Amino acid sequence: MAAGTSNYWEDLRKQARQLENELDLKLVSFSKLCTSYSHSSARDGRRDRYSSDTTPLLNGSSQDRMFETMAIEIEQLLARLTGVNDKMAEYTNSAGVPSLNAALMHTLQRHRDILQDYTHEFHKTKANFVAIRERENLMGSVRKDIESYKSGSGVNNRRTELFLKEHDHLRNSDRLIEETISIAMATKENMTSQRGMLKSIQSKMNTLANRFPAVNSLIQRINLRKRRDSLILGGVVGVCTILLLLYAFH
Repeated sequence: MAAGTSNYWEDLRKQARQLENELDLKLVSFSKLCTSYSHSSARDGRRDRYSSDTTPLLNGSSQDRMFETMAIEIEQLLARLTGVNDKMAEYTNSAGVPSLNAALMHTLQRHRDILQDYTHEFHKTKANFVAIRERENLMGSVRKDIESYKSGSGVNNRRTELFLKEHDHLRNSDRLIEETISIAMATKENMTSQRGMLKSIQSKMNTLANRFPAVNSLIQRINLRKRRDSLILGGVVGVCTILLLLYAFH
């Protein structure tokens, strides 16, 4: 019975060591894959900064497929090694081996430590690979946006140029309208002042006409000429204002 249980324990240890050796080789290859992926991405990033090459930053789907395959294989090996360790724990807790329990527990603890180290190394390497891939995906998306912007920059520049020209045209029109309004206001003020002066002169002339009836006919002719001149001046100002407005809105 003891020989049978001893052989069972040795078989479990052999299985554990074999799985540990396979895991060690797989993890080394897995780490190399992650390192080569990181270095190739860095080289692609430097080449893209110093050239106009639009090659994506990702290495391609082949490395992604290799990563997924190796990750599944390592997870399966870890699960198998966990199962062997569980069987070894059941064996050490059995009642048939009390004298060897301390030594067996020490061996079992060593295998558990190795399993824990391999599990931690696997998850760390996997997390690094996923982080690098996500970063490269993000950079590739940003690069596509930049290329899209560059491809449409010619049309955008043309539209911007047209908008600027239209804006300048509107500003010139506003400036001409303001100048026209200023001229009209100044003309109105001058005409108002002249009207006041003419009224003052007319009042004086009326006073003289009342004193000297012979001068009345002369004053009437002067008034008729004054009205004619006022009509002519008003017509000239109106025509000038209309022409300026037509030029401003042309």
